[in-house]
Amino acid sequence: QVQLVESGGGLVQAGGSLRLACATSGRTLSSYSMGWFRQAPGKEREFVAVISGGGGITYYGDSVKGRFTISREGAKNKMGLQMNNLRPEDTAVYYCAAGFRTGTTAGDFDLWGQGTQVYVSS
Repeated sequence: QVQLVESGGGLVQAGGSLRLACATSGRTLSSYSMGWFRQAPGKEREFVAVISGGGGITYYGDSVKGRFTISREGAKNKMGLQMNNLRPEDTAVYYCAAGFRTGTTAGDFDLWGQGTQVYVSS
């Protein structure tokens, strides 16, 4: 089975930075688009960012534009999310996902990690 594993979550003060990473176990997903979503208590899963399989196309959710940067890493079978100028409203569980389309909705992705917690204090 192919699995996605997130890492890099933690506690940070507002204005600080974190870098999340998503790694695969099993076969490579270098030809897939990969994205980040987040979900806070009481809210639906929210699109954060996505990057195409080749790394040349990216989209960001409105709430993170200018602050977050998504990238492919290594042989493009991994991805990272650099999160700068974090705000308390960024607090959520962040999920890594992979899919065939470079989409912006949860339904565009077929494979999901278990999530990593990000907590931004005021």
